[in-house]
This record gives sequence, C-alpha cells and structure tokens, in this order.
Amino acid sequence: MARRAGSADLPLHGGHVPKWLGDRMTRLGAVITEAIVLEYGRDELLRRLAHPFWFQSFGAVMGMDWHSSGITTSVIGALKRGLTPLSAELGIHVCGGRGNHSRQTPHELVAIGDRVGIDGAALARASRLVAKVDSAAVQDGFDLYLHGFIVTDDGHWVVVQQGMNGDRHQARRYHWLSEGLQSFVDSPHAAIDGIEQGVIVNLTDRRADASRRRQLDILGELGPDGIERQLAKLEAGGSESPGPEVQPMLPHLVMPGHHDVRPADIVTRRLHGNLAAAAECGPRDFSELLLVPGVGARTVRALAQVAEVVHGAPYRFSDPARFSIAHGGKDRHPYPVPLKVYDRTIGVLKTAVQKAKLGQSEELAAIKRLDEQARRLEGHASGASVEALFAEERARSHEYGGRSVFGVEPPLQQTARRSGERTK
Repeated sequence: MARRAGSADLPLHGGHVPKWLGDRMTRLGAVITEAIVLEYGRDELLRRLAHPFWFQSFGAVMGMDWHSSGITTSVIGALKRGLTPLSAELGIHVCGGRGNHSRQTPHELVAIGDRVGIDGAALARASRLVAKVDSAAVQDGFDLYLHGFIVTDDGHWVVVQQGMNGDRHQARRYHWLSEGLQSFVDSPHAAIDGIEQGVIVNLTDRRADASRRRQLDILGELGPDGIERQLAKLEAGGSESPGPEVQPMLPHLVMPGHHDVRPADIVTRRLHGNLAAAAECGPRDFSELLLVPGVGARTVRALAQVAEVVHGAPYRFSDPARFSIAHGGKDRHPYPVPLKVYDRTIGVLKTAVQKAKLGQSEELAAIKRLDEQARRLEGHASGASVEALFAEERARSHEYGGRSVFGVEPPLQQTARRSGERTK
C-alpha cells in the first residue's frame, strides 16, 4: 500500500517568477535531477518528489520563496521545461501544470505512451482518478488548481497537485506515488500537505470502506430523493454523531506565515555542518575549481547544500528554510539571489554530471563527500550566528550579483545612503 508521508501548512502567495530566476531554476532543477538519476535511479527521484519535506527544500535551494505555495507551481514548471529536452535520455516525462495545462495531462500521457511503448490510456485514467479523488473523495475545503504528473519509461509515476482555500489564504499540496499503489480509493496518498481543517470528509481512508459500500446500497434503496428526505430528518432532529476516530500521528511540516527567514526556522547544527564541510572539503576536493577566477568559497558553500538535496536522507529536510541560504530568495528573503554564485553552482554541477556520464565521476564524488562530511561535522561544528550570516550576505550582495523582484542590488554604500534618506 502506498505510504502517507506527512503534511504541511503552506501560505497562499500570489505573484510570479521573473524570467531571470525561472531560467536558472530550469537549468538547476534539470541538473540536480540528472545527478539523482545517475546516483540512485529514476524510481528514487519519484520517491523524493513524493516526499513533501524534500520537495519544499528542493524549491528553496533553487531560490524560490522558501515557505510559500508558489514552490509547487515553480518546481513543476521548471522540471517540465528542463526535463522535456532530456526525456529521451533520462526516460522521465513531466506532464500537466497549472490551470489549462493540468487539463492537458491525459492527452500528454497518451502521446508519451504511444512514443515509448507504455499504456498511455491507463496513465491518463490514473491522472483523472487522482484529480477526482482529491477534489471529490477528500472534501477538505481546497479547490484543485494544479496537477503535475511525472512518469518514467517504466510506467512508474508520481503526482503532485495542489488546491487552494482562498478564505483561509492557505494551500494544500497532495502527493501520490505509484510504487505499491493497490487502490485509488483506499488510503492511496503518499502525503497530504496542508493546514488542518477540523473534521475532513475523507472517503479514501481504508476505515471508510464500509461507508463507501453502504453509500452505494443507500443510493440503490432510496434514490436521490429518498436520501435528501433522510438527511432533512437528521438535520431537524439534531442527532449527534460520534467524533472522528483519532488519526495516527504523522510528520507535520508547519510553514509559518512570516515571509522572512528567522533563526528558529533553521536547524543551526545542520547549517554549521554545511558551512564546515564547505570550508574543510572545498580547498582539498575543489582545489582546481577554486583557482578559476570568480569561483571561491561562496560557491562551494552553495554546492554543499545542493549536495544534501541530491544525497540527504529524508529526516534532514525538516527545515526547508536552511536550503534558501544556498541561493537566497526572489523576494530578498533571506537575501537577494546571488546570480554569480547561482550560475557557478549550475556550471560546476553540470560539468560534474557530464563527466560522470563519460565515466569520469571524480567531481560528482567530491560533491557527494560534501554531504557526507556535513553529517560528520554537524555534531560539533560551530560558526557564525544565522543573523551574522545573513548580514554578511546582504553586505556583499552587490558583489555576488544580487537580484530580487525589486531589482538589482546596489553597492553597499548606495544602499546605506538610501536608507539614511528614508529615515530623515
């Protein structure tokens, strides 16, 4: 049976991803995907995408708003743009998306089936059923507006779809995984992310099997009019029903309402492990890289967090905010996106992946050692406070090519002068 991995609260955010970031997310998302497939295979990539904590961290390391619902749309879009040209090579196909794109998913799946020799019609049926279950069988107050379907040449798939509740300004993300799936209506979710809504009508819970059967019986016995009459009697009588059965506790990632990244949002020992690994492994494993003009310790620090996204165990993604430290955020939280660092990260990882495809895996292995060293060091590593790290990054933002939706970051002196003018 497909496992249910947990849940999370996602603030509903508007806005759009600027082209300068969207293009980079496309390239970084594609090369991270290639690294995971090279190291662990396609099925492991699907398992990662079905894990809500990893998915949120994946979006954060790519420079999106670390806690918002926009990560879902932007990650699915980046993967679709980045992996479509690589679909024949990787055997991975990304379908669907937001709005009208979601409704094209069945047609895309049929076309992929015809092209690679899998049952596209069955995949299209699965897509429709998944959407129907999350919009009708699970009545939790969220209206679906995004449906992403990622399928491999083996016919294995993962679905990531999202609904919104405008009144509560919240989003809920649903994850499905075909691995081990035996039924679409009996506890099929790999994970459901979102805020608790009180008593939720969830007819896919295995404990609702008797209810599903009895509903069919009642429909046959009474018909729609008879059901309506019986419901009116119950409502008039005010009869009380027993409370819902207590659900077993599952990991629950709470995305706070505040937009800024705060020290409490980050597991500091893990951050210090990342930073210490970059400082200790960088000069040894990336000595040639560090001789390249413009590439230095800051790039290796970003690579250390990308390495964890590629290689980290599931428990290490409980603090998605930490991964925003690699490449900042488009809204300047925790600081503007350092475009020079971002581009060098993509370049280093892309070179490592290309060489690994040719049998030269030294550079990709060096990136993996960054993750291994971070875990070894985090138990005793120390370093600057989160606030000091953010302050240094903002002070050097212009030097790193900092940019946000508010524009290009000016030099520090100009920023200070503008700040002084505002306080007069």
